[in-house]
Amino acid sequence: MAPGVGEAEGAGRRGVPSLLAGGGTGQEEHIASDVTQLIGWTPLIELKRVAGKEGVGARIVGKMEAYQPLCSVKDRSALRMIEDAEEKGLISPGVTTLVEPTSGNLGLGLVLIALSKGYRFVAVMPGQYSLDKQILLRYMGAELFITGLIYLLTVTTEEAMVNARRLAMEEGLLVGISSGANLAACLKVAAREENKGKMIVTMFPSGGERYMNSDLFAAVREECIAMTF
Repeated sequence: MAPGVGEAEGAGRRGVPSLLAGGGTGQEEHIASDVTQLIGWTPLIELKRVAGKEGVGARIVGKMEAYQPLCSVKDRSALRMIEDAEEKGLISPGVTTLVEPTSGNLGLGLVLIALSKGYRFVAVMPGQYSLDKQILLRYMGAELFITGLIYLLTVTTEEAMVNARRLAMEEGLLVGISSGANLAACLKVAAREENKGKMIVTMFPSGGERYMNSDLFAAVREECIAMTF
């Protein structure tokens, strides 16, 4: 596929396609030198079933950021933040400790880069967030500190979860809650008469497996627990 809008051209930011593009000699090794070279280009997919059921006149397309190394769009921002700070001389491996208050995905992106570059990384995470993410952060070697509960970002999550489940059952896309929120917004924009025939592109920031212990999977989780054989 073509690069997403704004993709950097430098090596290490072009993802898997840069490893597959050879110089024509047939002798290149298509092997990443480190995991950061896998961060970048992710596929686009058109949501034909959802758009068809909604009867909208616009095309709806999602960018699948679950194809990043740690399955989230936050891999991109983590890499760029660290590289930017390094270029400015603000941080250096083996000297600087990176600290991030996170709900999970950005912390996972940062621990990925920290491991690759040799930084100590500390994640600070509210206790009500996904246990799966806490486990992954510790598994990847992050130092993890759990804070007290906080209550948020005036909008209900119910519509987001409904649409995340739609993406799974209607399009076969296993994505997270924020992806459902993005789809909900897209459907509202696509329904406008002035957008008939246009293409609306959104981002699906993360994969659904990371939300197994959240309310997104609550109903089916209870159903499976209640099963007897």
